[in-house]
Amino acid sequence: MKTKKLKSICAITLAALLTVSAVGCSKAQVGSGVAAATTQTATSTVSPSATSAAEASVLDTSELFSDRDLEQSADLATATQMNLESNQDVTLNKEGVYVFSGEVENVTVVVDAAEDAKVQIVLDGVSITNEDSPAIYVKAADNVFVTSTESENHMEVSGSYVADGDTNLDAVIFSKADMTLNGTGTLEIVSNQGNGISSKDDLKITGGVYTIHSSADAIEANDAILINDGTITIDTDKDALHSENNEDASLGNIYIEGGALNITAADDAITGNNVVQIDGGTINIKTSEEGIEANHIKVNDGQITLYANNDGINATPKVNSDAAIEVNGGTIDVSMASGDTDAFDSNGDIYINGGTINVEAASAFDADGTAQLNGGNVTVNGEQITQITQSRGGGGRGGAGGGRGVRQ
Repeated sequence: MKTKKLKSICAITLAALLTVSAVGCSKAQVGSGVAAATTQTATSTVSPSATSAAEASVLDTSELFSDRDLEQSADLATATQMNLESNQDVTLNKEGVYVFSGEVENVTVVVDAAEDAKVQIVLDGVSITNEDSPAIYVKAADNVFVTSTESENHMEVSGSYVADGDTNLDAVIFSKADMTLNGTGTLEIVSNQGNGISSKDDLKITGGVYTIHSSADAIEANDAILINDGTITIDTDKDALHSENNEDASLGNIYIEGGALNITAADDAITGNNVVQIDGGTINIKTSEEGIEANHIKVNDGQITLYANNDGINATPKVNSDAAIEVNGGTIDVSMASGDTDAFDSNGDIYINGGTINVEAASAFDADGTAQLNGGNVTVNGEQITQITQSRGGGGRGGAGGGRGVRQ
C-alpha cells in the first residue's frame, strides 16, 4: 500500500500497576471460587506512570483520511461520462474521473492503471447484476474512489466467483489497491456466494448509505477498515467487518470515528487481527456470535449497543500475547445470550477508565490477567458496581480458550 497506514506501537514491558485499597462497593455476579486479594475501585485515579497494555499499543490516527477521502462529491470538470451496456466490460487504464450510469447485466468495471494513478468512479444511477464476476475489480492503481451522486445504485453477484488467474476474486467490489467509498447517494450490495466488499490494502468509508447482504464477510480488508462517516446496514452469514493481515502483525486493524453501523451477523460483528479502536459513531449489533474481537480493543467514545451469543467484547492473542480491552469513554450497552457467555472477555487484561457501561449477562467481566475499574459508570443487571472482583472461575470460549482469571 502506498498511503500512510494505521500502525500500532507495542510496548516491550508494562508499567507498574496501581495498588489501592478497596472501599465499600457493590459486587454483582461474582464467579465461583476463591477471591484473590487485589481489587480496583471506581474512585481510583490512574497515576501518570501507570500504563495498561492497551494504552501501550496506540494507533496513529493523524493522517488516516485525506481531504479527497472526505470530499463527498467529485470534480466533474474533466470527467468522462460513460453509459454502461450489458455484457460489455469497461477497463479504466488512466487516472481520471469517470461517471457511470445504466442498468446492466454481466458487466465488470475494471481498473488497471499505473501504480501512482488515482481513479474516481462516480455512480450516477448504476445497477449491475453479474453471475460470477465482481461489479468493480481494481487490478492496479494507487487509490480508487467510489463516489455516489444523489442517486440509487445496486450491485449484485448471483453465483460463485471465477478466479482471475492466481487472484481469487470473492467480492462484488474487489480491490488490490487502497479504496475509498464516499458520496451522497445509496449503494446496495448483494453477494450470494462471497464477500460484499474486499480490499487487499486499506478500505475507507467516509460517506454515503450502504446496504450489504453477503454469504461471506460483508466488509473485508487485509490492512485496515477505516470508517469516518456514512450509514452502513449489514446482514451477513459470516463476519460484518473483518480485517486480517497474515504478513504484518501491525496491520489487520479497524478504526471507527463516526457514522452509523447496523449489523446482523451470523458470526463476528467486528473483528480485527491486531487493533480495533472506536473513537465515535453509533454501532448497533443486533445479533452476533462475538460482538467485537481483536488482540487490542480500545473504546474512547461512541454509542455501542450489542447482543452476542458467545462473548460481547473479546480480546484474544492474535498477533502478540498482550491482549487487552480498554474503555476510556462512550456508552456501551451489552446484552448476552444465556449460558457460558461473557460481556467483556479478555485473555489478557481489562481496564475500565471511563464511559457508561450497562451489562445484561450472567458474567459481566472475565479476564486472565488484571481487571481494573478505574472510572466510569458501570451497571450490571441493574446494579451499579464499583469494583471488578477477582476469582477463579469458568469463562466463555473467548478467541483462544476464554478468560480463566477474573470473572464477575
